[in-house]
Amino acid sequence: MTTTETAAPDVQALILVGGKGTRLRPLTLSAPKPMLPTAGVPFLTHLISRIRDAGITDIVLGTSFKAEVFNEHYGDGSDLGVTLTYVTEEEALGTGGGIRNVYDSLVADTVLVFNGDVLGGTDIREVLDTHRDSGAEVTLHLVRVGDPRAFGCVPTDDDGRVTAFLEKTQDPPTNQINAGTYVFNRDVIAEIPAGRAVSVEREVFPKLLAEGRHLQGHVDSAYWRDMGTPEDFVRGSADLVRGIAPSPALAGAKGESLVKAGAHVAAGAVLIGGTVVGADAMIGPTARLDGAVIFDGAIVEAGAVIERSIIGFGARIGRGALIRDTVVGDGAHVGARCELLRGARVWPGVQLPENGIRFSTDV
Repeated sequence: MTTTETAAPDVQALILVGGKGTRLRPLTLSAPKPMLPTAGVPFLTHLISRIRDAGITDIVLGTSFKAEVFNEHYGDGSDLGVTLTYVTEEEALGTGGGIRNVYDSLVADTVLVFNGDVLGGTDIREVLDTHRDSGAEVTLHLVRVGDPRAFGCVPTDDDGRVTAFLEKTQDPPTNQINAGTYVFNRDVIAEIPAGRAVSVEREVFPKLLAEGRHLQGHVDSAYWRDMGTPEDFVRGSADLVRGIAPSPALAGAKGESLVKAGAHVAAGAVLIGGTVVGADAMIGPTARLDGAVIFDGAIVEAGAVIERSIIGFGARIGRGALIRDTVVGDGAHVGARCELLRGARVWPGVQLPENGIRFSTDV
């Protein structure tokens, strides 16, 4: 090796961020899901910071939908203390196909793979230790959940080896589910079929098991949340603010609310439940925000109540409006005393007139 060459890293990280985030529309009409503000910074920043703090600085982003947004924001990654490489898939390839698509950019023998829409708290270094100590070809992070029936279950034997991949069932034999973080030996990635859609859960992993290959489980009860729905997005953001979910990007920032620089919160406003107020947003007097996510530049007028809801960039909520379990898109205007409840979604730029929507007459 010459003095101008650098050694290949021992471990690289791959983050899959190619999804369209359809369950979070209308927010994802203008931005990829991993770039939505979460506890005041793009969600992806929390994950990159966790990977960096685990000692891994060489990161590949597998992009697709609005791929240019990632490069425009992060560049080479140096601001976060990492080196970023971008690989774009031209058509949807699934999780397995997305992993195979970046193969030529992988130079380390060990590759950590993350789904870019999962908020997690497991110790990344411990997952790597499990992989190395067990001698596995692939290690899966498995998390124990209270009710596994909504998920695919992954049982393991007494030595921690994966024994099966089970679809959703009403009588699961284990409470261990696939948490969406994997450690691959690089040569296993080379075996994934190239140029077509491939599922790791339904194709790659079952095939390896059928061949008698060693798949190991790293099982814990760490914080874990799929951020794919508005409800989970709001709860995950609030958990970050309150310190329930860990993030090096928010070191020391724990409390009932997080207010970004340039925001204005009027006297008498109440911010609780892990509420986030974005930069240059304005919150009027006596407004009450409980578990709210207010994006940059949004305006919440006096007396409005916002609970467990997301208010998009530059949106405006009128006086006395009630917004509960709702998503309001960028630039939308919800008129005074409107009520939006139980999963309502307002598309970007929509104008709802004063008193235009009421779900009840008791307020």
